[in-house]
Amino acid sequence: MLDWKQRSNGRSALLIEGPRRVGKSTVAGEFARREYESCIIVNFDTALPQTLALFDDLSDISYIFLMLQAQYNVHLKERRSVIVFDEVQLCPKARQAIKHFVKDGRYDFIETGSLISIRKNVKDIIIPSEETRLALHPLDYEEFCMATGKDALPSLLREIVKSGKTPAESLHRKMMRDFRIYMLTGGMPQAVTAYLESNDFSRVDEVKRSIISLYEEDFLKIDPKGRCSLLFDSIPAQLAKNVSRYQVSGVLRQQRAASAAHLISWMQDSGTVSVSYHADDPNAGMAAVRDPDCFKLFLADTGLFVTLMFKDADFTKNSVYLDLLNDRSRANLGYLYENMTAQILSAQGLRLYYYTFDKEASERKYEIDFLIPDGSKVIPVEVKSSGYATHRSLDAFCAKYSQRISKKLMVTVKNLKKDQDILQMPICLLPFYLEAL
Repeated sequence: MLDWKQRSNGRSALLIEGPRRVGKSTVAGEFARREYESCIIVNFDTALPQTLALFDDLSDISYIFLMLQAQYNVHLKERRSVIVFDEVQLCPKARQAIKHFVKDGRYDFIETGSLISIRKNVKDIIIPSEETRLALHPLDYEEFCMATGKDALPSLLREIVKSGKTPAESLHRKMMRDFRIYMLTGGMPQAVTAYLESNDFSRVDEVKRSIISLYEEDFLKIDPKGRCSLLFDSIPAQLAKNVSRYQVSGVLRQQRAASAAHLISWMQDSGTVSVSYHADDPNAGMAAVRDPDCFKLFLADTGLFVTLMFKDADFTKNSVYLDLLNDRSRANLGYLYENMTAQILSAQGLRLYYYTFDKEASERKYEIDFLIPDGSKVIPVEVKSSGYATHRSLDAFCAKYSQRISKKLMVTVKNLKKDQDILQMPICLLPFYLEAL
């Protein structure tokens, strides 16, 4: 945000996108108060009708600024003040006005919103090109450490990645214990606050259920038929099946993936899910060879994923909390660690891709969970949630595409080590490994 302010110097507005309750309003408000001499924050969720009416007529911009200062009792200073349009998707005309406000140049502008590109939120308006977009994700692991008073831990994890030395087993156990707490809590600010204030996962789970309910209300606004909600609620079950794609027909009767493409796009735009597409030809340019009809869905926040797994049951029935707290690394938790890996990759700004190919004389397939571009080559990633004796998919992929591979990565719960030329990476180190690539 500071980089935008310095580089833009009023020539573009900053648009912060992200799912509901991820902290967009808090971040924008805090930045506005810290970095400017004065600010006006217009929350379109609660704005008065006379405020909304200001954007119906843009013939006199000075009058609009005058009225905003009067309504919010704030004095704006030229090039030293900012106006924040919070939840701007609720007032499309205000978003369209950004073009004229930026051209005027007197003040800076920050917009926040969810479902920014949904059809009804851009209907009959010209989307301003004068926007610098930033995506706000749930707290990543480093931010969670900072929030929970473990500020020194990320530096230690970076040093371990840099050195490549295997930590003592006692340190590894502590590292993974702390990371599992992050997985259970997630990165939604309200859930983190509940964890800090209560030290009680039943309270954390309650907060996460309320967030999931908000998402489902939003999905009904997008699609009153409830199809988005069904697709969203079925993500854990679909991943648990360990199949090579999200089976839309198993959730929406008589519908194929292609017919649900617009629903998937809406959900992705909401920031609540991440989509991993099958790369038909695994190479550094995977965007050009992705299969739009073959994909997997992940939740943007793994803490919410934990709760969604047992959405229709009481908190006491959710065995995942006890399994992770007691370090019961069951094989059937693989999809939970897969979702966490997807979240980590997305937070690093990486698009998600995976790859499957046939086994000889078998109906089952080899599967590479994720493919990370690395220069002109790729890093194949296999995710394991428990002990393993082999890594057949990774071995077969590397034999098939040996000239395309830069590194081989196994994301696991086990300690850091090299297994021949495969790097066994505990998932708690993955964010810092990716950062160093």
